[in-house]
Amino acid sequence: MIDRIELFVTELPVRLKRIFSSGSYDTGPPKQLLSKPVLVKIHADGVVGCAQIRPISPGHFVADTTHSVVAAIVEIYGPGMLGKQLFDIESINEAFDARLANNPAARAVLDIALYDAMGKALNVPVHNLLGGCCQPRIPLEWSVSLADDISTMIAEATRAVDEFGIKVLCIKAADRRGWRQDVRNFEAIRRAVGDEVVIGVDPNTGWTVSDAISAVRALSKFGLGYVEQPVARRDLKGLAAIRREAAGVPVMADESLFTLQDAYALAEARAVDAFCIKLYKIGGLTTAKKIAAVAEAANIQLNCGGLAVQSQLEAAAGAHFYASTPLKRMFGAGEFLFGLNTTAPDPLVPETTFIVRDGHVDVPTGPGLGIVVDESALKKNTLKRESIG
Repeated sequence: MIDRIELFVTELPVRLKRIFSSGSYDTGPPKQLLSKPVLVKIHADGVVGCAQIRPISPGHFVADTTHSVVAAIVEIYGPGMLGKQLFDIESINEAFDARLANNPAARAVLDIALYDAMGKALNVPVHNLLGGCCQPRIPLEWSVSLADDISTMIAEATRAVDEFGIKVLCIKAADRRGWRQDVRNFEAIRRAVGDEVVIGVDPNTGWTVSDAISAVRALSKFGLGYVEQPVARRDLKGLAAIRREAAGVPVMADESLFTLQDAYALAEARAVDAFCIKLYKIGGLTTAKKIAAVAEAANIQLNCGGLAVQSQLEAAAGAHFYASTPLKRMFGAGEFLFGLNTTAPDPLVPETTFIVRDGHVDVPTGPGLGIVVDESALKKNTLKRESIG
């Protein structure tokens, strides 16, 4: 029975800034709570489940902020979970809907912590709770930030390939100078990394339908691997039109996919070839598996997104979801490699073997998420702490 929930807002010693068409990605200055990750501990019958999510607003299309996640858990979700059984995952999620709808990042960190606790209670890894280990070794994708200077984008792309062995790149697109600049950026990066690397583009809703069709046609001659969310979230007809004109280049939904109902609408519209599953965006592993079922029924593949910046716990959650899905149903590679000591080490997990090797990572096999948080490091890096129950 759940008897206590602890919440920690933690510091990120290394600030990360990135640019994309619809805003910015910034972990914020030191000591500032806004944009810092939230770690949750769920205590139940001697078992402690842990999870961490960094709310990526302001500056991004997901509305949750660090402050809203803390408030939702401390004031609404957390008190309602006290007295529940760890394994009552469906009734807990139903209560989330009834007490405070939406708020996916707050729900995700609680949902993932429950899976960590369940895995520890049974002494099995989380992927065993999700369907087993279909893919123990997971390929990884590097997301390349927009920049006014193409040399900056080339440097990031070549570092990913040369230093970490990455075989899949996603280039942020919808440059303020127009889609033709996106083509120039893509061509320059293709020349730098060679033809063996898969390269996709992600305009983050920044293109019009006509721009997207023109860009995809121009990019195809350079080996375009896929296009992610080219147009506005609600424009399912636009996505479907781009897919029809894309001449075999897969189209993937990201901003269009927040809920199970969104997945159904995308499938019904035959708008995309793949769903981008970001756990912080859809509310956690429980919803992810339900969306996966819709995708399987509609012959739509799955991609595992979310950068998981400097968070081994967040990266592990993505890895367990990826590992639990058969290869033929997955599209591309896992995006969570920023949590695998590539941009900076996780300050809460100073000792780890969960790192990139030759463009891949092995899914953790320990109980739960398989990540052990150093309690002294957590204490040192805690900016705010709350306790419920």
